[in-house]
Amino acid sequence: MANSHLAEYRSKRISADQAAALVKSGDYVEFGYCLSKAIAMDKALARRTHELFDVNVHCSNTLTKVHIAEADPRGEHFTYSTGHCSTGERSLMGTFGFYVPSSFGQNPEWFRRSYRPVDIVMIQTRPMDKHGYFNFGPSATFLKACCEMAKTVVVEVNDKVPRALGGREEAVHLSDVDYVVEDPEACVDYYEVKSPPITAVDMKIAEYVVSELEDGACLQLGIGGMPNAVGKLIAQSDLKDLGIHTEMLCDAMLEMHKAGKVTGRRKTNGRGKIVYTFALGSRELYDFIDDNPTLAMFPVDYTNSLRVISQNERAVSINSAIEVDLTGQVCSESVGTKHISGSGGQLEFHWGAYLSPGGKAFICIGSTYEGKKGETISRIKPILTPGGVVTTPRPTVNFLVTEYGKVNLKGQSTWERAERIISVAHPDFRDELVREAEKLGIWKKSNKRDRS
Repeated sequence: MANSHLAEYRSKRISADQAAALVKSGDYVEFGYCLSKAIAMDKALARRTHELFDVNVHCSNTLTKVHIAEADPRGEHFTYSTGHCSTGERSLMGTFGFYVPSSFGQNPEWFRRSYRPVDIVMIQTRPMDKHGYFNFGPSATFLKACCEMAKTVVVEVNDKVPRALGGREEAVHLSDVDYVVEDPEACVDYYEVKSPPITAVDMKIAEYVVSELEDGACLQLGIGGMPNAVGKLIAQSDLKDLGIHTEMLCDAMLEMHKAGKVTGRRKTNGRGKIVYTFALGSRELYDFIDDNPTLAMFPVDYTNSLRVISQNERAVSINSAIEVDLTGQVCSESVGTKHISGSGGQLEFHWGAYLSPGGKAFICIGSTYEGKKGETISRIKPILTPGGVVTTPRPTVNFLVTEYGKVNLKGQSTWERAERIISVAHPDFRDELVREAEKLGIWKKSNKRDRS
């Protein structure tokens, strides 16, 4: 820590309980995004539960325990909102917590235009560096915008947070911070997310996707078994000079990089750099990020900008979904009215990749899943489950991929879409889907009933 900043730093140090005491009834408190959520301050705020009323707390995709929710399960004192539900947040929905519909790339402007007021921002960062900056770690997203607009900025330092180089908006300076919390409870290892095992269905879908990729492609993909399968196949392929411009950096991308497939030499934006706005994965991934100039972290309004995405040639977007209807509408965030995750940047990347010269966008789903009673249920449905949210609208969808094939829906009429979509449904459900398509008036007698 540089001597020039030491006196100011010391003057701003407070305890987690003193930070929690700054919150008043009626305040809007911002906990940030994912791994940036404060831990000690959350616990301290929970200890004040019965003193406070109508406190609005916003956080997205948090992976650590929400202590204020444990202290106030019926939401009598706090109201919690999230722009993307993590597994732990799903159980809060409709009681303690509520979803904020979000097109992820627009989030910084929520704060800068004061659509989302912030009285106090409480986030976790790395300890201050010699230049007076607190690095956000691998979670830039909208944090700088929050800090700019909040009336009070409190950072909770954790030396376990990897330093993520920018890019831009990857840190906040001491001069823009009101208080600093040093607390042993905050100094925990970064939360590791283990991807589910790769299934045979994942591998088959990945084969179809990888067959469409070219040298120099610039990739975006999410977390899970299928993206890991894509990463594994790419690592074993002859592809070269791939680039990465993504919302989330994940272990599949690290595997591709270790195999020498990712150079970024052909990128238009961020040539030679792996560009991302947040990371989620293993300890190895976080170690890879730490002080690594190969990577550049940017705010989400840059990574998810259609203009920026589309300027990279051969941009490729690979995302999953919960269900798809026979006209091509994609639901990736709910099962009927039951909220599961969020819109995230799926629409932005799907659209941006298609607009890229030579770009392609893929929605990847296993054709079926197992119900609660062990029954097999088709993910391809005549209409979306009532109450289901359209994450990617049908005019935007490019490729739909299941383990039974890939189909391009661009330029296709409703009857052509129905035919193509049914062709990649599970064979056991195709006849039923044809009958439903006939009822919906999107099936011609000349349609092929089986293109498998």
